[in-house]
Amino acid sequence: MSASGGVPGSEAAGTTGKTVGLARQDWSRAYVVEFIGTFAIVFAGCGAIAVGKLPNTGVSAVFGLIVAVMIYALGHVGDAHFNPAVSVGFAIGRHFPWTRVVTFSAVQIAGAVAGALALRVILGPAVPLGMTTPAGSDLQSLAMETVLTFFLMLVITAVATDCRAVGEAAAIAIGSAVTLGALLGGPVSGASMNPARSLGPALVSGDLSHIWVYLAGPMLGSILAALVYRWLRVGEQDETRPPVS
Repeated sequence: MSASGGVPGSEAAGTTGKTVGLARQDWSRAYVVEFIGTFAIVFAGCGAIAVGKLPNTGVSAVFGLIVAVMIYALGHVGDAHFNPAVSVGFAIGRHFPWTRVVTFSAVQIAGAVAGALALRVILGPAVPLGMTTPAGSDLQSLAMETVLTFFLMLVITAVATDCRAVGEAAAIAIGSAVTLGALLGGPVSGASMNPARSLGPALVSGDLSHIWVYLAGPMLGSILAALVYRWLRVGEQDETRPPVS
């Protein structure tokens, strides 16, 4: 759920601002970073739900903390998007190459599936895996996911790509955005803000009945945030990290 465009990155959703050097980046390491980070988000965050001992506030804190921790741990090694919506948002903002979006997303989804499988093996077949499901209608959850991801991506884009932002605090800002989103949206939509986080547990559980909400909502919110921040920065020079060609 964060990101470098790479940050703190993924983004999460982990993320700091490295994507400017993608031409020289070791992509094998970048993929490993995405896999580990997304695995950790699902294992810790969905695990907190699956164990069933924490209230919504505790689960929200776990999601925010694991995103911040993974950004601090891996953001200096790779892009740390940990979220397909973040990768798409960075590509729209020209901070990440479109040619890598599909492969990054595939690795992120693989990490999410692996995290859910690990929970299944450890906790057993009878324990729910922290799937995101609408509390009300699909449209309500779609709107909530879109708005929450919009603000998350806005924060990620600012701290990961704009030199005027305090980059050292990127992980804290992104983790806090995830926590706030989960506190507000958790009771409504589950506050995924991350297609991989929702798709991994859904695939392992064999229940894709509402998955379109958690694919479309975060993607739409991320795209809108990337476009809005690009507009906000129009005319600014020498204060933003150079775009990826």
